[in-house]
Amino acid sequence: MIIRKTILSLLVAAGTLGAVAIPTITEAHSIVRVYVAPPPLRYEVVPQPRYGHVWTPGYWDWRNHHRHGYRHVWVNGYWVGERRGYYYQPHRWVQSDGYWYSERARWDREGDGVPNQHDRYPNNPYRR
Repeated sequence: MIIRKTILSLLVAAGTLGAVAIPTITEAHSIVRVYVAPPPLRYEVVPQPRYGHVWTPGYWDWRNHHRHGYRHVWVNGYWVGERRGYYYQPHRWVQSDGYWYSERARWDREGDGVPNQHDRYPNNPYRR
C-alpha cells in the first residue's frame, strides 16, 4: 500500500511539472529589445573578494511588473562561482539601430567579448 501511494504521488508530481513553465536554454538567452533606455547604473559597494567567486555588478533588467507592465527593474549585484579558464562578462545594455539590447551575463573562454557559440575561432591564441 505504501509503495502504491509513493508511485501515485510521483505520478501526480510529474504530471504537474508539465503545467509549470520551466525556462529552457533558448528562453534564458532570448534577446531583449526595447525602445526605453535603462536608467543610470546605481552605485554599489563591492564587497571584499571571496576565494573561488566573482562579483557580478548590479544591472537593470527588463521585467513584467504585475501592476505597471514591462519596465526596468534593478537587480542587485551578487557572487557567482568562479570558472577557471573563463572570463566573466557582466550583464549590460547596448544601443543599436534605435533599440536597446540586453546582453546577459556569461562566461567567455577568450575574454574577447564574443559569445562562444558565435565565435568562429574559439581558443585561438593568435586571435585578436
